[in-house]
Amino acid sequence: MSELGSVADWVFTHVGDEKIWVFQGEMGAGKTTLIKALGEKMGVIDPMSSPTFGIVNQYETDKGERIYHFDFYRLDDPAEALEIGIEEYFYGGDYCWMEWAENLGGLIPDQFLLVKIEYNTASSRKITLQLIEDVH
Repeated sequence: MSELGSVADWVFTHVGDEKIWVFQGEMGAGKTTLIKALGEKMGVIDPMSSPTFGIVNQYETDKGERIYHFDFYRLDDPAEALEIGIEEYFYGGDYCWMEWAENLGGLIPDQFLLVKIEYNTASSRKITLQLIEDVH
């Protein structure tokens, strides 16, 4: 986890104030593992796990910040996300970290941080960060 801690530090030095993050990568690429490391760096109090079956998990940091971790892998219809109040999460000012956001259709906010994770080898990943800004 020490290498992941260093990766988490690197990510935080490059993200600025962006609160909406989309984690993109193949199944098993390490999205949830990276999210756990990021949460640990932010001081998340509770154990973190993938919200695959519940769509969203809420975590609180030792500084009182909230992080919402979404996993939309099993989302069949973007309307399901609207039913859980996804827009309230996105525009509430808290961190929203999403896996499988491509299943949301056009519901992703216009501006977000894309965290792309790609396999290099079985034990190595390439992580790229990109601020996405849709300026209609």
